[in-house]
Order: sequence, then structure tokens, then C-alpha cells
Amino acid sequence: MSFQILGTGSYLPPKVVTNEDLTVFLDTSDEWIASRCGIRQRHVVTNETTSELATEAARRALENANTAPGEIDMVLCASVSGEYVSPLLACLVQRNLGLPATTRCLDVNAACTAWVYLMETAAAFFARGGIRKMLVIGAESMSRILNWHDRSTCVLFGDGAGAAVLAPGENYLASSFETQGGDDVIAVPTKKGISPWYDREEKLPLVHMNGQETYKFAVSNFPRRVKEALEKAGLEESDLDWVIPHQANERIIMGAARRMKGIPKDHFCVNIQKYGNTSAASIPIALDEWNRAGKFQRGELLCMVAFGGGLSSAACIVRW
Repeated sequence: MSFQILGTGSYLPPKVVTNEDLTVFLDTSDEWIASRCGIRQRHVVTNETTSELATEAARRALENANTAPGEIDMVLCASVSGEYVSPLLACLVQRNLGLPATTRCLDVNAACTAWVYLMETAAAFFARGGIRKMLVIGAESMSRILNWHDRSTCVLFGDGAGAAVLAPGENYLASSFETQGGDDVIAVPTKKGISPWYDREEKLPLVHMNGQETYKFAVSNFPRRVKEALEKAGLEESDLDWVIPHQANERIIMGAARRMKGIPKDHFCVNIQKYGNTSAASIPIALDEWNRAGKFQRGELLCMVAFGGGLSSAACIVRW
């Protein structure tokens, strides 16, 4: 027993920041940003919290799945930019939706790879039994943890949330995971705090990223994870109908697409130009966008693939 996807939802905060808007305080240009990563604009929070983004995406997923909140037995969330370390993001969504105290709530922190980890975690809970329906949510307010004076990182990210409602089924077919542990390429430190004894020098609690090393890791690991997941499922590249990649960089996605010759390039779901890199929310936002556009047909095979902090990479195969 694994799961099936009953419905999807997403929510983007209304404030849109274009590349041109960034030129007011950054030494950059629309052409410089777009040519390097494919991004033209991003949505950013103004007075919204990450849990509010997550809750609205969840409400839309519940509606799309024709599911009442009371039918949800578990909430799984992923974020690196929630408003609290504790309580969990999942707990705040539970409260906002008015879910009963018996609802199991759990956060998974795997940075940009987290959505695929949520899929794997959900499959394990369904395999154990006792779950009727589950909400899985990726939500980020990345604009709150960026160094807006560092043009190499701040131009890349955006805010938003995506969600799905899952139920028992047999549509989660296979997965592949790899982690190369370290904090030298991508890191988001916590705050130092005010302990009178702690004297270690710490970095600012903002996104720190070596873009060149991240790019090399992603380009090599993207097709490798897809290939391994396909092998585990007994499938070929040509069997896939859609690839839903983490929206980190359009050049990374298209570079991987050129290596995966069995899949037409127009079957790679790409929306980074509108939203930027929304970390754990990027795959579910794209999933919802293509779902609501009616592009997925029942029975089609989808590959979700992600890469990011850890360094980690992951892919899974799901039947629609």
C-alpha cells in the first residue's frame, strides 16, 4: 500500500517583484538575471506568514480533492523558512484548518529536496496503515532569509506554497535518494542567540550558497536520480509522460533535459520564470499549475526530481 493523489492546491503572495524592481538597489539587470537562471519575477511576502501561505494552499488542495478538513488524519509539511522552530508548521496548519487534536502533525526539513522526502514519508505512513487521507505541504517565505545585498543569491528565490491531498492507493511506484553531507556549498544558519557562554563566530542566519558548486551538483545528480528511480520501477525514460523538477535554475533543468533524450523537452514542467526558486514549494506549485491546466491525464507517469541543501538529491515516480 502506498498512495494516490486526490487533489492539489497552491498559493502565491500577491506582491510581485520583477527583475527590474531589483535594479533599484542591486547592481544587476533583467537580462543578467534571466540569462543566468531564467527568472523574470518572483512573489514575496509582505505581511503574510509561511503558515498562512501553507494554509491557503492546503484549503485549495482540499477543495480540489473534494475533501473536508475533518477527513484529514495527518499533516506533513516542509519548509526552511517557517516563522518558528517550534511549534511545527504542520501544527499551525492544523490549527488554522480546525483539524481535530487526533491529527498527526510532522515537519520534514530537507531544504529544496523536501517535497520528494514528503512523498517517501507519506508512503511509509500509508504502508503502516491507519491513515485515511493526508495533507502534504511545501511552503516557503525565502525572501525573509535572503541577503538582499548579495545579487548572486537574492535574485534566485521567491515565496509560495503548494499542497496535495493523498489517500491510500498504489500510485507511488519508486524513489531514489542521495545525500553528500556538508555545509560548505549551501547553508542557512540559525541565530546565534544570547548565551553568555557561547563564543563561536557564526554566519548571519541567511541563505549562503556557492552557486557554481550547486550548479555542478544539480546538473550531474538530476539525471542520475531519475535514472535510478526508473530502474527501480522497471521503467524506461520513454515511459515517463512528465518530469516535474525543482525550479532552481532553468539552465539546470534544460541541461538535464538534453541528457534525458527519451523525454520531450516540452514535457518538463518549468515555471521558474514566474516564481523563482521557492525551495520546498517549487514542485507542488508546478504540480498544481499543470493539474489545474488539465495537462495530466489519468494513468500518466510523473517523475518529481529535486536537488539542494544537504547536499541532497531525490526523485520519485508517481502514477497520476
